[in-house]
Amino acid sequence: MMSTLNEELNERSRHLLKLLVERYISDGQPVGSAALAREKGLGISPATIRHVMADLEDLGLIHSPHTSAGRVPTNSGYRFFVDSLLTVRHPEQKQLSELKIHVGKERGSNQIITSASQLLSGITHLAGVVSLPKRESASFRQIDFMPLSKGRVLVVLVTNDDEVHNRVIQTTKEFTASELQRAANYLNSLFAGQSLRQVTSIITHEMAETQKQMNQMMIDAINLAHQSVNNGKESEDIVLSGATNLMDFQELSDVNNMRHLLEAFSQKQDIIQLLDRCMNAEGVQIFIGEESGYQAFGACSLITAPYAVDNQTVGVLGVIGPTRMRYDKVIPLVDVTAKVLGEALKS
Repeated sequence: MMSTLNEELNERSRHLLKLLVERYISDGQPVGSAALAREKGLGISPATIRHVMADLEDLGLIHSPHTSAGRVPTNSGYRFFVDSLLTVRHPEQKQLSELKIHVGKERGSNQIITSASQLLSGITHLAGVVSLPKRESASFRQIDFMPLSKGRVLVVLVTNDDEVHNRVIQTTKEFTASELQRAANYLNSLFAGQSLRQVTSIITHEMAETQKQMNQMMIDAINLAHQSVNNGKESEDIVLSGATNLMDFQELSDVNNMRHLLEAFSQKQDIIQLLDRCMNAEGVQIFIGEESGYQAFGACSLITAPYAVDNQTVGVLGVIGPTRMRYDKVIPLVDVTAKVLGEALKS
């Protein structure tokens, strides 16, 4: 479809379509031939523009809403614009500095992710969304054991993202404080910097034959600590900011549209599944209207980018807004924010 359009549209048609889409994104009003004819340096008569617009309409790239004499882009028109006509504007230095300062100053992965989501929303005036890191990527930093009573032990696990996870486990025998300290020292010297999944695997498979009771306690501790950061729903959750920004756009203010959107934001499942589809993608992904596959986002565009820690993709962030969004600014901003977030989580 896109290659066919590239062949059918001459330079003048492409230029007029680009002007129309940019004008509509900027003003939110249907664009007429007279308005385009007033563009500085265009040098094309309104009659010629009307003829070109009729051709663009026949190709399904623009349409006339209601009885208006002007035209607006269709989702296919936006797709052609993004793929073939868009000139990307790199974020301003002030925005980059703001991102790095605000995201980098936070401590703990949840705070960093929340900050990234809020900044995306604040800068774009759209909805910012970030999926929480897949927890198998978390690395072992330090573990401590504290004896309680009746064979119970408090496990305090610190991961590489400065998250502290506490869990009480039940052991098969009573351990003294000194025994637990020796176990903690041994684990910390052996496993610091390794992923929790690797630690669990090594303990289970390679240490089963030595110091069985102590190792069983350590296995229980690591497995339960691992479970505490992989408890199903939390590992698939998202942070969403600025959903109410979308109420400012007339095209989304329709009661049914807004109801479907708010339900999707509340239940989160559709957004989670959509973000999961982007986990293995390279670079920025753009879903326009029905391309998302979800009715709630039929009047929206979603721009996403995966973020990585130590060269491993652990989550996805993005922006949700109307199809009439500033793609030239939002696309590079999402891309840069993903890189800033990955660096902040690594440090």
